Amino acid sequence: MSTDRSVDVINGGLIWPLIVLSVPIVLTNLLLVGYNLADTFWVGRLGQAGVSALSYAWAIIFLVISFAIGFNVAGTVLIAQNKGAGNLDRVGHVAGQTITFVLCLSALFGAIGYVMAPSLLTLIGAEPGTLEYTYALQYVRAEFIGMPLIFAFFIFQSLLQGWGDTRTPLYLMAFSVGVNVVIDPFFILGFQDNVVFAWFGLESLEAWLYNTTGFDGLAVMGAAIATILSRTLAAVVGLWLLLSGRVGIHLSWQDLLLERATVKKIVVIGAPASVEVSTKASSVTILTALVALAGAEAVAAYGIGSRVTSMVVLPALGLARGVETVVGQNLGAQQVERAKRGVYVGAALIAGALVLFSMAVFAFASLVVDVFVVGEGAATVVNIGGEYLRIVSLSYVFLGVFYVIQGGFRGSGSTRAAMIFAIIGFIILRATFAYALAVPGGMGATGIWYGEAISNVCMLAIAGWYFLRGTWAAGVIDESNENQSGGATEVPRSSPRESE
Repeated sequence: MSTDRSVDVINGGLIWPLIVLSVPIVLTNLLLVGYNLADTFWVGRLGQAGVSALSYAWAIIFLVISFAIGFNVAGTVLIAQNKGAGNLDRVGHVAGQTITFVLCLSALFGAIGYVMAPSLLTLIGAEPGTLEYTYALQYVRAEFIGMPLIFAFFIFQSLLQGWGDTRTPLYLMAFSVGVNVVIDPFFILGFQDNVVFAWFGLESLEAWLYNTTGFDGLAVMGAAIATILSRTLAAVVGLWLLLSGRVGIHLSWQDLLLERATVKKIVVIGAPASVEVSTKASSVTILTALVALAGAEAVAAYGIGSRVTSMVVLPALGLARGVETVVGQNLGAQQVERAKRGVYVGAALIAGALVLFSMAVFAFASLVVDVFVVGEGAATVVNIGGEYLRIVSLSYVFLGVFYVIQGGFRGSGSTRAAMIFAIIGFIILRATFAYALAVPGGMGATGIWYGEAISNVCMLAIAGWYFLRGTWAAGVIDESNENQSGGATEVPRSSPRESE
């Protein structure tokens, strides 16, 4: 029995389909934060060393994930464009190829990361021999071993997104997070002195379990194992849904056997997307180094402010992923103008939303920062962080529309263009403006805040100019050659007008 929940983005209006596609993506991203919050809460029971270990570990894990996860974009784009073109027999093939390739890639990254983990931890400042280093090494190596299992769900999410179904991944993510929250405290703390049993008055059960198993928990490594297990459950269900055809995509075991032509296309589309994803994390690292010149309080303020910003722009990231699907399916259907209109609609929606969010953040900037900081130096951090939010919030609309336009580029398969604009905006412009205003300009941390805001405006201007040229809207499949070649072929990038 089919449970195909895909949204029709080729016919009718565009506003409601974009909202239906994007809201579940935003909620899924929020649930991803749930993993981190649960891990942080329970690891915090181990003391400061455990929390510090997570900070070191996540700096490495997120960087590796950002490189590998970009290849999932290729699956989204190819499935969206083939569905729009009516090449439904190719959809299952592309899905299978993406699954096998990304799983193999994640296994390779996991093996390399496992071997290099001690060096990577030392590189980011963890001191060998300390409890923080020991905990972090255990966590990182457990995550690297389970990397393919972790990525399996991300693949499923991307494939369903290209098909136009973002609700099924949301339901599976909610299930996975729920499992993680339940098993986290037991894998971390074991069956002795575990506060969960005290909460529910189950001390006798706790004593019996401990006497039977003698399980004292796995400390920080337990958090990694709990996350791997919970995501594996969701991934297994997702793979079963694909193989059964219940979600609309009909995948066979034969589709999992790699073919050179399809793998090449995945690499050509996915490699630039991987670089694009990693530029955002790199930008935060670069600005943190600059902010450090202004003192520890400024670093704390920037850490809080940048996280608030990342939460505020989550709707823009979700809408950008929705735009990927709209653009991909409509280019596949040879509806170029409708694909472009999808980007305009997405830009208008996010601009309206972020105007309201910006006003709220600007008005309550200091109060927002105050929620996250207590103790000595809190007043200074609140003042600096409040200034950051008041300045940068004025550019949220520009940043949000930039994300949506980038989604349009990715949906067309123009991931190289998206990569270039990300590098120009997040790396070159941000670092240049921030440094120029902070150091030669003598403005200190305030100059870095203005530098970030100015770069948000400039990178939208540059990407918007390229978008208006229209040369990005060529697509990456050619339906006319499908039956002749037995596979999708690239449309020449230099002649998108011919498809119009």
